[in-house]
Amino acid sequence: MSFQSLRRQRGVTLIGLLFWAIVIGFIALVGMRVFPTLNEFWTIQRTINKVAKEGNTVPEIRAAFERQKQIEYSINSLNGSDLDITKVNDKVVVSFAYDKEVELFPPVFLLIKYSGK
Repeated sequence: MSFQSLRRQRGVTLIGLLFWAIVIGFIALVGMRVFPTLNEFWTIQRTINKVAKEGNTVPEIRAAFERQKQIEYSINSLNGSDLDITKVNDKVVVSFAYDKEVELFPPVFLLIKYSGK
């Protein structure tokens, strides 16, 4: 009788609860550390798209990006000199690439490589 009653009991053990708490905590830590870099990347892409439509020459585009960078306080990883500006079929194409290191906890870092047009 006692074997059947033990078999029917269901629940989470303390070790199982701790395991899932650690897994969810680690995922939350990575998310909190990576989201600001994603936000910066999306801001850079919006800025590049806006600047590419406004400027015609390389110096104009670089200067416009630097002006937008002063307005958008979240852009720290890229300068106007880092932009790769070309013309394809009389259309200005601005591309960029940069690496971002995110410290999870010492000495563990996460390297993210961003690039876009």
